[in-house]
Amino acid sequence: MSANIQRVRTSELELKEKLVNVGRVTKVTKGGRTFTFSALVVVGDGNGVVGHGLGKAREVSEAITKATEDAKKNLVKVPILHGTIPHEQLGKFGAGKVRIAPASHGTGVIAGGAMRAVLESAGITDVLAKSLGSSNPHNVVKATVDALAKLRDPLTVANHRTISMKTVFNG
Repeated sequence: MSANIQRVRTSELELKEKLVNVGRVTKVTKGGRTFTFSALVVVGDGNGVVGHGLGKAREVSEAITKATEDAKKNLVKVPILHGTIPHEQLGKFGAGKVRIAPASHGTGVIAGGAMRAVLESAGITDVLAKSLGSSNPHNVVKATVDALAKLRDPLTVANHRTISMKTVFNG
């Protein structure tokens, strides 16, 4: 992931979880079939903090609990301006590629299943998004979080370049 990722403490946040995917794996042995489940969960506070996690267990509820705990360890801060993102960004993880772009107020979240869960959990209300590569929910979620983690707000850009905010917008 990118070097400018801001980690967040979970203790002072009210996080909501969204279940993105539940997978079932069957292991066939001499004694019969053994089922295990994997759960992909996205958590967010709806105010610029989002994370994802994976949990595996023999029961679905236990897998979801493990995934939620894992997600709370992988939180990132996302800059949100007026309900949308500050600029267009590409994200990539494995074969999963996503493109997110700012949208005007009232557009809504134009995104597919796994991406929609991440963007809504982050608190983004207006965004245009497209999944370009793999449709595997694990890769799409990680690519979306990668794209969100790469976003920078205008104040950060101005401070990094040591120029005024006005120069950032006017070039």
